[in-house]
Amino acid sequence: MVVSEVCLGTMTFGNGADPEGAHAIVERFREAGGTFFDTADVYTGGRSEEILGDILRKDRDQVVIATKAFARVGEGPNDVSSSRRHLVKAVDASLRRLGTDWIDLYQLHRWDATTPLDETLAALDDLIRAGKVLYVGVSNWVGWQIERAARLQEAAGYDRVVSLQPQYSLVERNIELETLPAARANGLGILAWSPLAAGFLSGKYSRGEAAAGKGRFAQWIEHLTDQDWGVRDAVCDIAKTLDTQPATVAIAWLLSKSSVIPIVGATRAEQLDATLAATELSLDANVIASLDVVSAPVDGYPWDVDNWPLTGRPARA
Repeated sequence: MVVSEVCLGTMTFGNGADPEGAHAIVERFREAGGTFFDTADVYTGGRSEEILGDILRKDRDQVVIATKAFARVGEGPNDVSSSRRHLVKAVDASLRRLGTDWIDLYQLHRWDATTPLDETLAALDDLIRAGKVLYVGVSNWVGWQIERAARLQEAAGYDRVVSLQPQYSLVERNIELETLPAARANGLGILAWSPLAAGFLSGKYSRGEAAAGKGRFAQWIEHLTDQDWGVRDAVCDIAKTLDTQPATVAIAWLLSKSSVIPIVGATRAEQLDATLAATELSLDANVIASLDVVSAPVDGYPWDVDNWPLTGRPARA
């Protein structure tokens, strides 16, 4: 399945972007060549799917729609999970809200420890056989979960999971330690959510700012480290040198990584300009390397074992 280099996330549709504003955002994205859209049944209580479906109805054959299920959508005991009961109901509800006969990519929003994995995978395969879903993916899983699902699907002859949607950005690279290698070993494409760390990498926030009035970014402020601020400063410096926007640099860094598609969002159409410009920016190898170094995740045991001397673990300083 061919998709655009960047995916438009629609979490803001119905909350931050009204139907008219959402239409302007989609129109701007489509004008730039965008064909890939991501939503979820839980976004704004299903309103995101409804708005997106209304906008894309005339272009349905030309676009790719991804949605997700797992999260609680009601008060009943079966209104959450990746059980067969929940997924069968959830996919039909999403199809109604999107106003479509099929979902291009149907994703499990997170790992479900309460449902046997073989039940979940069998249900997903049945949805593919029924023509309601074309491909399946997962979100917020870790390496062993991806590997386990791949082996069960292989043994059962099911269609395989094709994508992983993790949080991934210059300030959140922990997936590179285990999850990303597992995903790539199994041929999964990577759909990176929050590629700007809730706007932090846009450069518009400064050290010492209060959380009040900062929207989604307010949840990040207390967790930011000195390294994160160093990354932000490096991105801003590079953007200034290249005469572009920090957001453009941050997205371009992700686009330089193999099989990674950033999911970008907006509440106004003009907010897309900086992120979409990243598809036209090819970062120099030295710039990529400098960003890699300043944002490197901490890779202690067991990921650093290949660097140990043959006589055992190196002594601590």
